[in-house]
Amino acid sequence: MPELLSILYRDEHIVVIDKPSGMLVHRSDIDRHETRFAIQILRDQIGQRVWAAHRLDRGTSGVLLFGLSSEIAAALGRQFAAGTVKKRYWAVVRGHPPASGTIDHPLSRPRDPYFFRGEQSSKEAQPALTHFRKLAEIELPVAVDRYPTSRYALLELEPLTGRRHQLRRHLKHIAHPIIGDATYGKGRHNRFFAEQFDCHRMLLACTELRFDHPQSGQRLQIKVPVSGEFAATLARLDWMNPLQSSVLIAT
Repeated sequence: MPELLSILYRDEHIVVIDKPSGMLVHRSDIDRHETRFAIQILRDQIGQRVWAAHRLDRGTSGVLLFGLSSEIAAALGRQFAAGTVKKRYWAVVRGHPPASGTIDHPLSRPRDPYFFRGEQSSKEAQPALTHFRKLAEIELPVAVDRYPTSRYALLELEPLTGRRHQLRRHLKHIAHPIIGDATYGKGRHNRFFAEQFDCHRMLLACTELRFDHPQSGQRLQIKVPVSGEFAATLARLDWMNPLQSSVLIAT
């Protein structure tokens, strides 16, 4: 039976899915041997071509927006570039960050031969801004690192800019890396979650997108709860997962 993606919203112009963790959006030099891509699977599932309006990292799950024509995808892309698309994420991180805050830390844009070309591959640091709010925290009586106990927190994140790996790099910058992040995280804590909670994914998910419909101009708000290993891990930590899937259209 062919793999199916969860479709959150679809009309004649756009389609929105809940991307699983571990799936690339499209072909990339990240893994030349990968054969599963969200674009290809969705195209086969709905029987027509799709164009990604933005991207999520392979390990990140959640709301992913596509245009059903290149023109619609380009119009959506301009909204992302202009900063009018509002994004919210959930992440489980090491340590206990403040109750809320803003990370203002410029980031360079490393070259991806498949996606970034020309001036887009500049390594000059660019402004990057992320708001965060702590939803829950816990201290476990386990010495994962050099301390006798281990602290973790659940954060809601709102990136105001769209730099590559922004959330992952920003959380590393403030010494609260995301659990399961093999590049910017801490191996000891990643292994602890894999062994203790059977969680083998990066605990980062896009839970909400708000954007203007490229044809009607109506404001759409699309939410999706975390699921699978992410939701199971929250349950093991006695943290609530109150989000529900929803699509709101402003009138």
